[in-house]
Amino acid sequence: MQLLRFLPQTARSNSDVIKVVLWPIAVLTVIHRVFVLAVDGSRTNDFAPVYDAARRFIERLPIYVGNFDSVEPHYLYPPSGTLLISPIGLINYEWSRWAFISLNAIAVILAGYVLLRLFGFGLRSAAAPILLFAMFFTETVSNTLIFSNINGCILLLEVLFIALLLGNKQLWAGVPIGLAIAIKPTLAPLLLLPLLNKQWRPFVGAISIPVVLTALAWPLTVEPMDFVRRTVPYLMETRDYFNSAISGVGLYYGVNPVIVWILRLGFAALVLVSLYLLHRYYRHDQLFFLCTGSGLLLTATFLLTSLGQQYYSMLLFPLLMTVVLKNSLIRNWPAWVAGYLFLSFDSWYSTRFPVSGETFQYLRGTFGWGLLIIVMATVLINRYLVARAQGRLDGGIDPLWVAAPQAAPVQTAPSGTTVGS
Repeated sequence: MQLLRFLPQTARSNSDVIKVVLWPIAVLTVIHRVFVLAVDGSRTNDFAPVYDAARRFIERLPIYVGNFDSVEPHYLYPPSGTLLISPIGLINYEWSRWAFISLNAIAVILAGYVLLRLFGFGLRSAAAPILLFAMFFTETVSNTLIFSNINGCILLLEVLFIALLLGNKQLWAGVPIGLAIAIKPTLAPLLLLPLLNKQWRPFVGAISIPVVLTALAWPLTVEPMDFVRRTVPYLMETRDYFNSAISGVGLYYGVNPVIVWILRLGFAALVLVSLYLLHRYYRHDQLFFLCTGSGLLLTATFLLTSLGQQYYSMLLFPLLMTVVLKNSLIRNWPAWVAGYLFLSFDSWYSTRFPVSGETFQYLRGTFGWGLLIIVMATVLINRYLVARAQGRLDGGIDPLWVAAPQAAPVQTAPSGTTVGS
């Protein structure tokens, strides 16, 4: 009878069923991604040039000496980023790589926990295993770990930036985004959000941290001007491989540059209209505004700049988490077609249909980002037009059902009479 205490309890509610089913699946998925796929690695190895740069920094050797004519991963961090990642060069390559993988996996998990708290969920909720499984099941987290990339840490810094802004800790909010910009400028567009809200204090850390780290790293770096002379021009170029941005896809398939520019300008117009409507009608709902606005700006960055890689999509998790909000822009099936396209770990390469399979696999990130922008713009514009037609723009553009109070459930007494009517 004493052994009965150790038997697992049968789930009694739908929420408990979800937790019982998904917690073991989520945990085993994390273990598989980290200790099998990531440790095994892949031909694509983003960590090797980073480790080599860290070793060169420590040994006082030139860092920016990569051959940009090859398609292998290149070291592209500025001197400030080199200073921050240099400790990984203090131990041997294998142990350093495993530590780097672990650091990014932990960062993704912590980012997920912060997102849960921001949206009112805890570790005991059914949302916790759903989110953990969903994150590690995606291509973006899987390949970030397999390629040993730093994007997991960038995601955590993004989520901390949003959380600190929501907590009205504006000065502290500049710290995570400043650290992220010091490594690479992926999150820099997010500074437009506090700028639109006329919040100036986040810019203290966002600007001063990269400047101070650069000032410290510059004299410690051998030939630091090579970053300006060699790396920056390369970063400004559009490459035709491993590039899901419109410009990269256009270059790869030989699309007329005029058509490429028409597409880029058209999507840019949709982004600007969406951002205007978001700020005009949702800036007082800061959770919705910051998470949706960050996703809009980052999706635009991936799609419209010179380089967008599919595993950058990890940074859209705050946007995707807004699906739990009643006024979310992504509570519709086209948004999740888009999500499948840029998040799925499925491979569409086909031995039976090699050309169409390869084309779809190469383009699905581009199509997904583009469709997501179209969906968000369409929902916002439709809400605006409906609200204007109904003469209620002063009260916002949310559909009427979003603001309507929930009807009290009607109970029926045993005799058949209605109770509470």
